[in-house]
This record gives sequence, C-alpha cells and structure tokens, in this order.
Amino acid sequence: MFYVVQSAKIRAYILTAAILNYLCVIITHFLSTDTTLFPGYSKLQIRIAVSVFFFCQGICFASWASRIPDIKTALHLSEAALGTILLGLPIGQFVTMPFSGRAVTRFGSKNVLRIAIVFYCLALISIGLVTAPWQLVLCLFAFGVSGNMCNISVNTQGVNAEALYGRAIMSSFHGVWSTAGFTGALTGLLMMKLQLSPFQHFCIVASIVILLSQFFAKYLLLTPTSKAAASFKRISMPHGLLLQLGIIGFCCLSCEGCMFDWSGVYFKDVVKAEGSMVSLGYASFMIMMATGRFVGDKLAEKFSRKKMVQVSGVLIFSGMMFAVLLPYLITATIGFLVVGFGVSTIIPLLYSTVGKANLEVSKGIAIATVSSIGFLGFLMGPPLIGYIAQLAGLQYSFMTIAFLGLGISVLISKVKEIE
Repeated sequence: MFYVVQSAKIRAYILTAAILNYLCVIITHFLSTDTTLFPGYSKLQIRIAVSVFFFCQGICFASWASRIPDIKTALHLSEAALGTILLGLPIGQFVTMPFSGRAVTRFGSKNVLRIAIVFYCLALISIGLVTAPWQLVLCLFAFGVSGNMCNISVNTQGVNAEALYGRAIMSSFHGVWSTAGFTGALTGLLMMKLQLSPFQHFCIVASIVILLSQFFAKYLLLTPTSKAAASFKRISMPHGLLLQLGIIGFCCLSCEGCMFDWSGVYFKDVVKAEGSMVSLGYASFMIMMATGRFVGDKLAEKFSRKKMVQVSGVLIFSGMMFAVLLPYLITATIGFLVVGFGVSTIIPLLYSTVGKANLEVSKGIAIATVSSIGFLGFLMGPPLIGYIAQLAGLQYSFMTIAFLGLGISVLISKVKEIE
C-alpha cells in the first residue's frame, strides 16, 4: 500500500512538473507575442478553437462535480460540512471578478485563457490529492479563481468571434459548454465503473484538456489590450446598460441556480417521484437548455435578441408555474423542459449585447461586470429558495422564481440599446 501511495505521488509530481514546463513555454511565448488582432486563420478555425476552450472548461467542471460523492466519502464529510466546504469554489470565483476583466483588458483574452486553463487543470488535479477538509477548501478556492479567469477570457473570445462572423453565434458556444457537462458526467460514470480514483480520473481529463488547448490556442483571436483601461483608478459603480443587463442576468442565474440545486428535491418532496425518476426534472431541464443554446443563434437572428429574451422570460414564468400548479411527474417534467429552453439563451444574448454595444469600458471589463452582478443571483437564489420553502413550502419558493422570469421580460423591454 505504501508503494502504491508513493507511486501515485511521484506520478503527480511528474505530471505537475510537465504542466509547469508547458506553462513556462506559454508565458515565454506570451511575452514575445505579436500584436496582430486577426491572424491569418479562417473564421471556422477560430470558431472551432473557441468552442474547444468552452468544451475544455465545461468538462473540467463536470469531472469535478461527478466525483463529489467519492470525495465526500473519502473525507468522511457530513452534508452540512460538505455544503460549507463547497462555498470555497463560488467564493474563489466571486473574489476574482474585479481582477479577471482587467487582466483580460491588460494582457488580452488569448494570453489569459492559455495560462488560466493550465491553472484550472492543476487545480482539478490537486482536488484529487486532498486528504483533509481544509485542503479541499483551498483547492476549490483555486479552482474557482482559475475557473473565473477562464470564464471571462473565453466569453471575451466568443464575443470577438461573433463580431468576426457578423451574426449571432454566442449561444452555440454555451451549447458546447452544456454538451461538455453531459460528457463529463458520463466520463465520471465510466471512471467509477473502472474503479479509477478521482486523482487518476482528473489526471486523464487534465492531460486531454492541456493537449487540446496546446493545439488549438494558436487559432484564438488576439483581442485588443489597454494598460490604461485596465487600471483600478477607473473603477466605478455599474450603471446604465451594464447595470440593466446585470440585473437581468441576476434573475436568470437565480432561476438556473434554483434548478441546479433544488429540482431533484422538488421532484422528490413535491412531485413524489421515486427512485431514478427523482433526477428526471434536472435531466429534462439540462437537455432542453443545451438544445436551446444550439438553436438560439438562429432564433435570435430571425426574431431579434430583445424578443428572444422577452419570450425566454415568459417561458421561465410559464414553465415554472405549470410545474407548481400541476405537481405531477409528467406535467412537472414538461414544465422543467420549458424552463430549460427559457433559461438557455439569456446569458449568451446578454454577452452578445455587451459585445455589440459602444461602452466606456473594454469588453472584458463589461463582461466581467455583467457576470459579477448575475453571479450574485446564482449564489443567492438557492439559499433564498430554502428560506422561503422553510416558511411557506417549496411550491411557493418556486413560484417566487417564476416571477423573476416575468421580471426578465419586463426589464429587457426597458433596455433601449438592444434590438
């Protein structure tokens, strides 16, 4: 047993050294990179490269999520302890919000993304090596920090790729992320069936992600940089368009967080689903959210982004109320399908709007601002559901989220800058 543990540690050190060596190569190239904003690659090559990085980020996150039960068991954590430790990840994401947009503005989204994705992989591997709860907190914090840097930089890449195409393609990038979530979940099941440890699982995923990122990074766009625009002396409170879009994002991500954390509980306690049917609500929501993202671009081109967001808000309200008023297996599943389609395109369309707007700040900072306000909804929405459920019942708490969907439709109609 001692030799097995030692062997695992040696492999970890070798892999870490290899990744750090690759990181040094990236930084060296970054310091000597040219300043051509649009290199001589085809639009399709650029789009595929951006999609690959969305996929890489999604599969890393899904790989971690798929092994949470194993890590919980290995560390002998209670539900309460696990819930507290899991806060390390969103705290890491939120703490980085003021810096990520400025880093992208100062150094360019391509350079930030190439470095951040490596740290994201290192953080994932480190999670597989934890032997104590405090170590898991630190690793999740690092996972959140690097994940947020990836998120802002890859969405900035998406916005610029969309500008290069001259038509809506942002939703398809987020559809790739959703597909990566399914792939990561299925890969996790396979790894568990093969009886591979989380560390071995994460090493395999990290190796594949780094190989993909190394190959496709050259096709990424070199986005504009500005030292002055990235200065913290230019910090101001969000206002105007960014505040409006941020509040809409808050409402959308509150609903999304509710579905991620509470859909299974709703099906178990309210719908009274049994066995594997408990996960039917979450699965139906995720499937329709991914589907909606792949068709969302064409719908936005046909009906305009403003109408798409307005309809999406109505769909969230209608689907949620359908599941609340008719809490039966078939009707609740249909309701969650409708909610999934409603949620699917809102965030991509908000980022797309930021990319097209004439703003005083850079695209990276603008995306980070909207993302920061929206992310508060993802953090606050699920606890709010719990408090309302404790006071009045789970159906009333889901009804509250339904009215946030209606609020999205009302708020977007007030935004003049979106067509």
